[in-house]
Amino acid sequence: MKLIIQIPCLNERETLPETIADLPRQIDGIDEIEVLIIDDGSTDGTAERAAELGVHHIVRFPKNRGLARAFVAGIDASVRLGADIVINTDADNQYRGADIAMLVAPILAGSAELVIGDRQTHQIAHFSPVKKLLQRWGSGLVRRLSATNVTDSPSGFRAMSRRAALILFVHNRFTYTLETVIQAGRAGIAIENVKVSTNNKTRESRLFKSIPDYLKKAGGVMFRAYAMYQPVQVFSRIALVFFLVGAVAWGRFFYFYFVTARASGHVQSLIIGTGCIVLSFLVALVAMLAELLAANRRLLEDLLVRMRRLEGSGAADAQGLLHDGIRRTAHASWKPAAR
Repeated sequence: MKLIIQIPCLNERETLPETIADLPRQIDGIDEIEVLIIDDGSTDGTAERAAELGVHHIVRFPKNRGLARAFVAGIDASVRLGADIVINTDADNQYRGADIAMLVAPILAGSAELVIGDRQTHQIAHFSPVKKLLQRWGSGLVRRLSATNVTDSPSGFRAMSRRAALILFVHNRFTYTLETVIQAGRAGIAIENVKVSTNNKTRESRLFKSIPDYLKKAGGVMFRAYAMYQPVQVFSRIALVFFLVGAVAWGRFFYFYFVTARASGHVQSLIIGTGCIVLSFLVALVAMLAELLAANRRLLEDLLVRMRRLEGSGAADAQGLLHDGIRRTAHASWKPAAR
């Protein structure tokens, strides 16, 4: 059983040593542990520092592509490297390496395919009351959109089985956390929560500038993800709203036409109602087209899953390069001590 710990990085030269040192060297039930660094265009020598610290694989982008792209690149690389379980954690040492064993346990037991570390945000000291409230509301909304019981959807500390890693895709450039939960829930992937602890804050988030900025970006991600995986539900509800508004406007016109015989002063209701009814039918047609596109997307994702499986059966070449863009260092994998 091979475990790969992937760590997306952006200028993390200073925090990376503490993060790597905190990672577990052996876990019960795991035969081999390797660390993969995804250097997302760092300019401070993060990749070189990672190699010095003993990581096993490095994927480096020459230019910053965003956290979501780095996460996907790590998943692709982990599958190609033969990982049976993939752990995703942050480079700023926010999460404790000792908790990785707890994330892995449900997958080893066969009870889950995606395990998300619940940071228990209501207990985090540096979170403001507003941020704690928004975290709770946001996770509640994601639970409804994904039909899951995820308690901390923005948490990046998570474990994935090989099957989950093959299936999950990210289509936005902002963050992987919300979209993958919605996709996993709608794809029938078994999800489990595990309560974890966090270390002291080392720096401000680089993902967003402020809470309003995060809400704007995260809101768009959630809507697009839900519309992508449940298009009929989204557009049919919009169509229903237009239809009801049109029906009310028509009702108002006909009321005055038949009851008061003064319809001339209420023609605007007829015009508005007709416009809304027409829009409702147009949106209903969009719902049908979106469902057809969703079916095509599912076929394409199935092909990508098959490609990932094929790539995962490859072997490293003599230069230590495995497939495109993955560099293996000279460090040996971490394995349990012989008894």
